[in-house]
Amino acid sequence: MLNKKERGIYVRSLLTYKNIMKKKEINKDEILKRGGKTASEFKEFIAKGNVLDLAVGVVMGGAFGKIVTSVVSDILMPVIGMLIGGVDFSGLSVKVGEASITYGNFIQNIIDFLIISIFIFIFVKLIERLTKFKKEEEKAEEEKKEEKEDEQITLLKEIRDLLKDNK
Repeated sequence: MLNKKERGIYVRSLLTYKNIMKKKEINKDEILKRGGKTASEFKEFIAKGNVLDLAVGVVMGGAFGKIVTSVVSDILMPVIGMLIGGVDFSGLSVKVGEASITYGNFIQNIIDFLIISIFIFIFVKLIERLTKFKKEEEKAEEEKKEEKEDEQITLLKEIRDLLKDNK
């Protein structure tokens, strides 16, 4: 229960709030207008190609992550464990009092990260090579067009010169 002083503070704060709300008359049309503007801006943002590409990348990354995790935990880790004497990394742990520190899972997650990083690096390099190859093809096509245009211009100049001579 509030004492007399606390009740006074509470009542004054309520009165102050009511006065502020009276001074700030809320216009429903203005709220709807601002909301509509925000909705159209959001629609424009979502329609941009980069956002859609990002969404596809996130979904593909999640699926790719599951595949890599399966490769690491089901194929690589047992092989690595056999090579170092049959150690199962996921079972490695240290007990400190009643707490158990499972550093084996940490090692496995580091290997997951490294493999995913290597695959992403290789994928990015492959894409760079493909785009570089495509740009080189486009440049070669452009040079051929320019060469063809030069031949046509030369031919037109010869025709012009012949016409001048015939006059």
